[in-house]
Parts: sequence; C-alpha cells; structure tokens
Amino acid sequence: MKEATINAKVEKTQEILNKFQESKSIVFVDYLGLTVAEVSDLRTRLHNEGCEMKVVKNNILRRAAKEAGYEGLDEFLVGPSAVAFSKDATNASKIMFNFAKENDVLKIKAGVVEGKYVNAKDLKVLASLPDKNGMIAMLLSVLQAPIRNFACAIKAVGEKQEN
Repeated sequence: MKEATINAKVEKTQEILNKFQESKSIVFVDYLGLTVAEVSDLRTRLHNEGCEMKVVKNNILRRAAKEAGYEGLDEFLVGPSAVAFSKDATNASKIMFNFAKENDVLKIKAGVVEGKYVNAKDLKVLASLPDKNGMIAMLLSVLQAPIRNFACAIKAVGEKQEN
C-alpha cells in the first residue's frame, strides 16, 4: 500500500514536471474561497484559450519546480495552490488577472514565464501586454510610419513641381 502511494506521487510529480517543461507560462494562484461554480468558470475560460488549471499539492509542485530548475517558488507554495499552464507567454496570466478583477478572492502568487521566475507584480505587467500577434501588428505599424511619411513627402514635392 505504501509503495503504491509513493509510486502515485512520483507519477504525479513527473506529470507536473512535464507540464512545466511544455509550458511557456505558469501561474500559481490561491483559489481558497472560490465556489465550485467559480472554479469551473475559471477552468472553462482557461481551456477556451488553450490553457489548463490543476490543483496540486505543494510538495509535488516544489519537487517538480526543483527538477525543472525553477528557483524562488518555495515561499509561494504554501496554502491552497492551483497552477495554470499555458503554451503562450501571456494567456494564462491575462485570464487569471481578469478573473481576479471579478472575484477578489482569487490571489495570484507568482509565475514562471519562458523559464524565468516572475513575481505577481511583474506578472501583472506581462498580463497587460498584447499577445504576440498584437505586438507584431504594433511593430509593423511603427515600421510603416516613416515609409508612409517619406512617400507623402515625395508626393508633395512631385505635385509642387507640377504646379
């Protein structure tokens, strides 16, 4: 019986380690006080954006984080912990912070973004950034502005010379 329990813990730790390695961002939250319906709503929101949330024992999270090479998380892995995994760098944190605005019971503890530990304050800043496609669109807009201005100047010079 004891061996079966140990094997189950090892398997769960390996599962969470795999999730850590596959994810671009990980968000640790304290969900204590949320109703079952609110947790279900949060899970649905995360799932709709390609994210996943799991409630995991802190010891398993600590072991998996240590094996993944994430330092500095132990102080946040106390009390009830849920963890959201995302293959995108900002999706999980955006969803969590938006949900936390509606439900002040949810507390964001910390996160890992692209392999680097991030505290809740910095995670909030990252959550406010546009996604990758939005950033590319903004960059293209900035790059097009000088060319557009140059084209307008050439057109104005050409029209002036015609007159």
